Order: sequence, then structure tokens, then C-alpha cells
Amino acid sequence: MKFFYLQKSDRRVILLLLGIIVAALVVGYFFDGEPEEAAMEEVPTQKAGKQQHSKASYYQGEPKQPELFPFDPNTADSTQLLRLGLQPWQVRNIYKYRAAGGIYREPSDFARLYGLTLKQYRQLEPYIRISEDYQPAARFISKDVTMEERDTMRYPVKLQPQERIVLNTADTAQLRKVPGIGHYFARKIVEYRERLGGYVSVQQLLEIEDFPDTAVNYFIIPDDTQLRKLNLNRLSLNELKRHPYISFYQARAIVDYRRLHGPLESLQQLSLSRDFPPEAIRRLAPYVEF
Repeated sequence: MKFFYLQKSDRRVILLLLGIIVAALVVGYFFDGEPEEAAMEEVPTQKAGKQQHSKASYYQGEPKQPELFPFDPNTADSTQLLRLGLQPWQVRNIYKYRAAGGIYREPSDFARLYGLTLKQYRQLEPYIRISEDYQPAARFISKDVTMEERDTMRYPVKLQPQERIVLNTADTAQLRKVPGIGHYFARKIVEYRERLGGYVSVQQLLEIEDFPDTAVNYFIIPDDTQLRKLNLNRLSLNELKRHPYISFYQARAIVDYRRLHGPLESLQQLSLSRDFPPEAIRRLAPYVEF
């Protein structure tokens, strides 16, 4: 190789140039066109009376309040999806999913959208309308159910503002007629009703996490409502603490009182316990017997 016949000083110069070329390539590979720099611009900032320049992201504007309206995730355009409160990158993911042949066949399919929170899905689920064109054909092959009946079962007609339903007797199908109530909250209303032993106030619905407060006005509770009550002198600690208004420590206080003082005759006998403040006694009173 002729390289080794060059003078020592020449070889050093060639090696130095090669090193500079390699370093330049490495720097260009790691630092050229960083995404952060492409999305940043210099904006003036004021510091200590002097105007300085710092890098900041482009102004995005104030976040808009989400609008709720019926939509089909298979056909909704970007404007509609953004109005629902979805982020632009989520809208792009929906478009990519549809372009790849993806289909939303059930409202629950939309819950798989990346970045969609449980709270957002609970709000949107009552408004998701999957067109018949995207639903399984077997669902519609029935001689016993008419088109109108089928649509009513799947998408129940919502109540008018002046209409009301009885909270303690309504089933999930009736509950879904309330604006803002879909499968999820209809099921939660029934589950919480069973745990309580019945509702004594429509405001108890707000104890369900993320429950839409606008739906409360569609319910009534008749004066003759029968509640399922707890016998505080018979139930074990584990049975007592299953009630939403009795914690483990309260259940233990009840059991300890029975052991030390005998059967309870009134909730006021527990008022001396720090586990039973006046609010806890007032809330529990309709659900107990002795």
C-alpha cells in the first residue's frame, strides 16, 4: 500500500482529515433535523428589563369545550371528531385505522382509541351511533323483530325534558332513555342501587364516579319507596362493610359496641364513636333497623 510509503507528516494530515470527516458525519446523524427544533420558534421573553429570545412551541389557543352529539366513528369527519374533544393526533389515528380497513362495529370498539380516557369514553358512549352498514349482518336476520323495534332496542328514544322515570324500579333499558346515560351508567345505577338497598334521593346518583349531573333531573323517587334495610344487631362485620355507607372501621365499631354493651336500639348510641360523625349517622339512618 502506497499509504505507508508517504512521509510521516503526510500520513498524520490524512488521518486528521479522515477523523474530521467521520466526526462531521456522526454530528450530522445525531443532531440534524431534530423534531423539537422543527416545532419550535424563537419568541421574545422579558427578563430583568431586557428583551431576550427563548424557544417556545407554537401558540395552540385556548382548549375548546367538548360538544356532545350523536356520531358514527366510521364516518365522522375531522371537524366533528375535534368538536367532540378529541386531540388532532387521535383524529389522525382514527383516519389511519379506517384507511387500513378497520371498522367500529360496537360502541365499545371506540374505547380502544389510543389516548382515550375512561372519563371521555363514558361521556361519548351514549352518543355513539354505529350505522347498520358497519354492524354484523347476523344481527339483522330476524323475522320476529321489525326495523323500528330493533332500532328502538339498540338506540332507545331519549326522554323529553318534562318526562321522568322512577329511579328505584327502572331497568337498564329504561335508564338508557335518559339523555347522557348509556350502557355503562345504566349498569352503574342498577349496581349502586343494589348495594345501597334503594335510593332515598336522586342526588345519590352523583356518588357514582363521573356521573353526568344533567341526568339527575330525569329521575323521581316516590314517597312510598321501600328500602332494603340492614339489621345492625344481626349482621357480621363482613356483611356490614359491604354497604357503601359503612366502612371497615365503622363496621368494627358496631360489632364492638354489640359485644360490650349488647344490642343497639338507635344509631345515636354510636355517636360517641369517632367513626360515626353526625353526617355519617344521618346518611346511614334510612338504611338500618334494629
